[in-house]
Amino acid sequence: MRTFITTLPARLGCQSVGPAPVPPVQHVRVIGGLAECPGCGLYQHVPELQPGQLAACPRCGQHLRRRRRTAPVAAPLAFCISSAAFYLAALASSLMTLNVYGRERTVDLLTGPMELMHEGWGEAGVLVGAVTIMAPAVAIALMFAILYAGTRPTLPNWAPAILIWYEKLRPWSMVEVYILGIFVAYTKLTDMAHVDVGPAVYLIGGLMLTMAVTDSTLDTERIWKHRRVDSLARLEDGEAVPVEYVHVEDVGMPPVERLVACPSCGLVGEMEHPVSNLHCVGACPRCGHSVWRRAPQSLTRTTAYLIAAVTFYIPANLYPVMTFMRMGGGGGHTIIEGALELWSDGMIPLSLLVFFASITVPMLKIVSLATMVAMTWRGARQGLVRRTRLFRLVDMVGRWSMIDVFMISILVAVVRFNAMATVTANAGMVAFAAVVVLTLLAAWSFDPRIMWDAAGMNGTLVDGLPCAVLTAHDGDTTQGPSGPASTKSAATPRPANMEPNQA
Repeated sequence: MRTFITTLPARLGCQSVGPAPVPPVQHVRVIGGLAECPGCGLYQHVPELQPGQLAACPRCGQHLRRRRRTAPVAAPLAFCISSAAFYLAALASSLMTLNVYGRERTVDLLTGPMELMHEGWGEAGVLVGAVTIMAPAVAIALMFAILYAGTRPTLPNWAPAILIWYEKLRPWSMVEVYILGIFVAYTKLTDMAHVDVGPAVYLIGGLMLTMAVTDSTLDTERIWKHRRVDSLARLEDGEAVPVEYVHVEDVGMPPVERLVACPSCGLVGEMEHPVSNLHCVGACPRCGHSVWRRAPQSLTRTTAYLIAAVTFYIPANLYPVMTFMRMGGGGGHTIIEGALELWSDGMIPLSLLVFFASITVPMLKIVSLATMVAMTWRGARQGLVRRTRLFRLVDMVGRWSMIDVFMISILVAVVRFNAMATVTANAGMVAFAAVVVLTLLAAWSFDPRIMWDAAGMNGTLVDGLPCAVLTAHDGDTTQGPSGPASTKSAATPRPANMEPNQA
């Protein structure tokens, strides 16, 4: 896979990703008041926001910053404590009890992953346990550390790493998707036996809400302001260069091809020469995160993940995901058969939900990302705003495809009555879980800013794109509007997005 990722640009007629000479750097200038849009790469001045206001990119509509009305630490801390209480109580409570002809079986959160591993599907068991048990615990613990660091006058040296890891690991906590998996499993079980819902279901529901509100009330931009900017910046080769801090209102807008923003804390720096897309600039002088102008090898990584996802998508829909046996009868069920069974039982809304989340969403994600990659290779300018919005939608709904995997883990755990009734997992479930994970990795690998780079909307292109695109936009310094980001109250409807020539 690594060889394929490295050689793919050459096969598609792109510039090599090998080492290229980079001019020496004598100093770095950090520019305050400037922010880069993570959706389109537009650099713009973001004024100081008042409580209840948010700043949005005038070109693509991406939210840049939001000033909460709530207390910056006290509000998320209260909900984080509630999340920890819900989580610990859910671990100690029963999830569901099934009664089949007088025989009862009670399961909890740990039973599903354990049963999958006992049946030989260790990969799926580890995945389910990681996203439903381990990831929420890690996210809650990291949030406690972040909020503690936010109370200090100066952010401790260990706090930036905690913030970075929280941003990376939080999407893997899929408590809200697990709730829907429980609901689907419950509807399937009610036809065959008496089912008692345990207190863990309600506790997980509370955990879902409190974790969501914790993220909503957390203002990371305020926390990052407690971290000072070092006077020296560490470059990729280990050399330390001095850092100068200025404000955009004092120096004006620098050439966009010399700007680079930290992907973690958002700090914007200006280099002495155009920044390459193929090389790491160095370490951020505020958080220490490795700084790239764009996500490294974004197109090739996304393409490789999509090819692997398509490979697994076919067996995931052809092979049974589980086998249901009752009184010696029954057989395997594919994903489509499971949705049709819900439809035939009169649960039409639930059937449509399963069909959309398990069949339509993975396919649309693959098609959408493949279209974005292909149009970026061609340097297409059509529908940039629509494609950016589509990427945000793809990134948001991707996790919901795990509903079927969670449902199967619950059914495998609770329906274990030998010849009377048994549910076992099949290879189709593992293939489908691989599709979900691969499409998630494909979406997280894709950098939507390169769509605007390839269209020539973010200054002069340096490298990292097909030769034909670089030649077509050679000398094109268009960046679009570089004025202040649009600011508004959070309760005010967002104005229509502006194309670059309308600003």
